[in-house]
Amino acid sequence: MENLEDLKLMAEQWTNQGLEYLQKIPPFQLYAAIGLLLLTTVLLLSFRLVRRTKSNTVLLSGLSGSGKTVLFYQLRDGSSHQGSVTSMEPNEGTFVFHFEHAKKGKIKPVHLVDVPGHSRLRPKLEEFLPQAAAIVFVVDALEFLPNCRAASEYLYDILTNANVVKKKIPVLLCCNKTDKLTAHTKEFIKKQMEKEIEKLRASRSAVSTADIANDYTIGIEGEVFSFSHCCNRVTVAEASGLIGETVQVQDFIREYIKP
Repeated sequence: MENLEDLKLMAEQWTNQGLEYLQKIPPFQLYAAIGLLLLTTVLLLSFRLVRRTKSNTVLLSGLSGSGKTVLFYQLRDGSSHQGSVTSMEPNEGTFVFHFEHAKKGKIKPVHLVDVPGHSRLRPKLEEFLPQAAAIVFVVDALEFLPNCRAASEYLYDILTNANVVKKKIPVLLCCNKTDKLTAHTKEFIKKQMEKEIEKLRASRSAVSTADIANDYTIGIEGEVFSFSHCCNRVTVAEASGLIGETVQVQDFIREYIKP
């Protein structure tokens, strides 16, 4: 009991001393200190909230027929859903990858959006870019050469988009259908698309004052274009949606959306 009384007495003394000290502080200094404390608290809470709400959205983009929708179903269900499907509306869902269901513990789901590749529907990509944490650009490795120019133009538009440049959104160039014997290698596809984008840089820079489709230019002036020149990270991988070879795509996504 004596120890308790001593503690109470000591607490009262400290309280009185604290109040006396506060009374000696000029009011404007006291208000400034309180304001600074409140501002610091708000900033810390905001920072923690932003960290907690980091985007988990990944976009599947690319030309129509490249295999985006099949990849979407493989990642979600582990099934190709009867082969090729052409989407006219975005497929989207928030889920844990099919192969992760056997893992123990809580796993962060991914919000995956399969954006239609038809030229008239590509503006829909713009709606999702502000929330994107990463982009998977799918290329048909089997029918690559006839579509090289169109695919390169689409990728160029993505890489020069303001949201992608400012946020440095990572992009995976996914060479799909590489299980086929006559499919082109990812090295060949990467090299050919770099060549096409170099041509686009030259042609579009000549009319840059009239070009309102692209927000930024890419590459290093005076050097031949390489994906390594982009301010955001661009990597290349192989996949085959029809037979479920999607490991490299899954690894890329999980690099930016941790389980």
